[in-house]
Amino acid sequence: MTAPSGGGAGRTAVVTGGASGIGRAIARRLAADGMKVAVLDIAPAEEGHGLTVDVTDRAQVDKAMDAVRERLGPVSVLVNAAGKDGFTRFGSLSFADWQRVVDINLNGVFHCVQSALPDMWEARWGRIVNISSSSTHSGQPFMAHYVAAKSAVNGLTKSLALELGPRGITVNAIPPGFVDTPMLRSAESREQLGGTVEDHIARTPVRRVGRPEDIAAACSFLVSEEAGYITGQILGVNGGRNT
Repeated sequence: MTAPSGGGAGRTAVVTGGASGIGRAIARRLAADGMKVAVLDIAPAEEGHGLTVDVTDRAQVDKAMDAVRERLGPVSVLVNAAGKDGFTRFGSLSFADWQRVVDINLNGVFHCVQSALPDMWEARWGRIVNISSSSTHSGQPFMAHYVAAKSAVNGLTKSLALELGPRGITVNAIPPGFVDTPMLRSAESREQLGGTVEDHIARTPVRRVGRPEDIAAACSFLVSEEAGYITGQILGVNGGRNT
């Protein structure tokens, strides 16, 4: 089995967390690039081949991947964008809340990569992009569980890149900066941003909030044929907030 030719046309891509926010923008961009896109999300997706899946449940993930193969063909591209934030003082953080955030943000990546990997392994071609967080650079108060999980995703990315590179599979991570998503607006409404959106814009060198499409554009490149010599990289898309 060989990789399809062209700029992504004909390849099958799976995007987790693709029903809203950054994941939705990525799903739309890859579809515009000519890929056959399946969305795995705990919420129903409005477009594309949507499958309602809890990424922490391996049986659900495997069943969904099998459905994608049946409908669209072998999986060539996997983007792990499913995530859950959390804002709790560490001393008040319950282990159940810690475990839930880690389960979605880290263990969900584990399940989805393992489930999709056989197709890429057989094809000797694949692209995996993990959406982490710019908070892994500097930390974030009241988000210890989230930052810990996303930091582990960056480490997993680097290890997988070394392991899978000889098989023609690249693995990279994008830690988004301050991006205007429903998750961000929810945090703003709960006064958990450490200031207003405008305050954060004033501290961003490019002087604007990020858009989900900014992340999608970077992802589009990393899953392309042209990015075949790029792996194990943590590509920050953050307006210059973290360098």
